[in-house]
Formats: sequence, C-alpha cells, structure tokens
Amino acid sequence: MYLIVTRSYPPEIGGMQNHLWGFSKELSKNFMIKVFADYIEGHKTFDEQSSFSIERVGGIKLLRKYRKAQLINEFIKGNKIKGIIADHWKSLELIKSNKKKYCLIHSKEINHPKGTSLNKRVLNVLNNVEKVIANSKYTKNLAIDIGVNKDKIIIINPGIDHSEKLDTNSLDKVESLLKVKTPRLITVSRFDKRKNHEKVVMALRNLKQIYPDIVYICVGYGDEEENIKKLVKELDLEAQVMFFKDISNELKNALIAKSNIFVMPSFIHKKSVEGFGIAYVEAAQYGIPSIGGKDGGAADAIEHKKTGLICDGNNLDDIYSSINSMLENKKYLEYGKGAKDNVSKFYWSNIIKEYKKILGN
Repeated sequence: MYLIVTRSYPPEIGGMQNHLWGFSKELSKNFMIKVFADYIEGHKTFDEQSSFSIERVGGIKLLRKYRKAQLINEFIKGNKIKGIIADHWKSLELIKSNKKKYCLIHSKEINHPKGTSLNKRVLNVLNNVEKVIANSKYTKNLAIDIGVNKDKIIIINPGIDHSEKLDTNSLDKVESLLKVKTPRLITVSRFDKRKNHEKVVMALRNLKQIYPDIVYICVGYGDEEENIKKLVKELDLEAQVMFFKDISNELKNALIAKSNIFVMPSFIHKKSVEGFGIAYVEAAQYGIPSIGGKDGGAADAIEHKKTGLICDGNNLDDIYSSINSMLENKKYLEYGKGAKDNVSKFYWSNIIKEYKKILGN
C-alpha cells in the first residue's frame, strides 16, 4: 500500500486539487492506496464515490499537520506500507518512518532564499526522501539552485484525464453568448497577479483596432478580479471582455473549445511563479493553442511555434505581438492542430508509467 498525503484535494477547487485527484485515481489502478487529506465541507459525498480510502483531518490549520502526522505515524505501525507520497514538503516534515518517501514539488513552495530557516527545513526534508518529483524543468532547476541534491530529482509533468465529450447544450449556450464575437481569446485561471490578465487586457486595447469584434473571455475568480474589471472599464473594453465564474465544468469546457487562443503569459511576481501550467494542456485537448510566459515551467506544457507561443510576460509589446502573430492568417489553426496531436503524452494513462518506474511493481 502507498499513502498519499495531501494539503490540496477535492471537492476543494483548484489546479493542485485536480492534479492530486487525477494522480490518486490513476495510481489506485496499479497499487492499493490510502489518501490522508484535509477536511473540507461537503467531502463526504465526494469521498463516498471513490474506490479507495480517503481519511480527512480537520481542526485548526496550525495544529492540523501535527494531528495528520500523528494519524499517519500510527497507521504505518499497523499496516504494510511500501511508501509515502506527499504533495508538499511540509506534509512529510513530521512523519517519522523509515518507509520510502517521495515528494512532489511545484515551485513556489520551495522558493526560499538559501540559508534561511525555511530553506533549511525544505532541504532537511527533500534531501532525505527517495525521490523529489518536479513538475517541470524549471522547478527542477529551482530545486537544484536552492540546494536540493540533483541526483534525487526527476521530472514528471502533471497529467490530465481524457476530455469528456462536449455537451451540446453548453456549446449552443456559448454560441448564443458570444454571437458574432471573433476572434476569441480565453484565460481560465485564478485572478492572480502572476497570471497576467492585466497585460492581456492592455494588449486588447490595441488589438481591437485591428479586430473590432475581438473578445477576451475570463473564467475564474481571485484577489485581482475587481482590479481587472476596473481596468477594463477605464480602457473602455467592456464590450470586449466577458467574465465568468461559478460555472459548470461543461460550460467551462465549451468556452475553451469555442475559443481560438488560450492566453496566460505568466511572469514571476514576488516568489510566485507558474511551475507548469496544466491549463495550457487542458486547452490543447480541444485543439486550442496557448500563449504562455517564458518565466516558470510553461515551456514544458507549450512547444514554441508548434503547440503555441512562449513570450516575455513582463513585456506588453511581446504579449501583443504574440497574440497578433497567431491571429494573422489564422496561424492559431496550425498551432491548434499541433496542440491536439501532442496532448496524449500528458494523459494520466501515460504519465503514470513514469511513476511506476520509480515506485516499482
């Protein structure tokens, strides 16, 4: 049996949550597993649908990791455990066991200056596990830079499930909402500084001079939402930008499928960086190419000039030029085909083979 210890798990919404859910589902097809996850409202209905055991740990956040570690340490004593897989170094910090440990790393959570107390804690965990599993080349290099033993690190990109068949009613609803608006840009993500909605909106001001019916679709919520809406109003772009949140998965997928370009030119904001960018791969399933930023791990998800474009997310001119060059002569159709042809390597059924190599049979 393998234990999966996570701080991010459905029904909580988010990219990490989806990643851990997909990973645990696929791993359970090959090994017996048990998941230790944080308590979240509404988890019972979700957990009952799972084919494997999920144990939830609640309480005050400050004390939760101690309680979770205690439960895991007790569980290990009474069961035959092959190994422990965690989604965060803090999840392993208090687990006292000689069982093989594996830690997934994503970028931001390990990005602490060398010599600081947090850096020392990170290294104390990661340099004592069996393998450190980085989500991209960028994250691997970051781990080496902060002092992680490079021989312990392997790269396994995040996976996705095969796309569900698009819902006809949702597709019709999208066409009704968008009507003649074209070309269509879309971002599906939290409203976070590093996701760079701001510069896409600023580029849109010039793009609408060339493409008067252009539309930018923003799906998500977050701290920057009101700031972006304010900017849209200031730039007189309310007819060009549409906001969606709290929508069904079917409608979200239909919005992506009916768009032309997925745009998320992320950049490094403080310590926050895009470690990989699963949203680019999810768009690729529907034949939608992406524009990502050169900072972070987007280059693992987007093949430049094949499945999309990599630009400088700090440079407004570069973002504008990248969007315009993909719209000119409908270049997005070529890149979209490349994206769809390339996406199969990210399916969980293929990604799990890399995990099996390190976990064994």
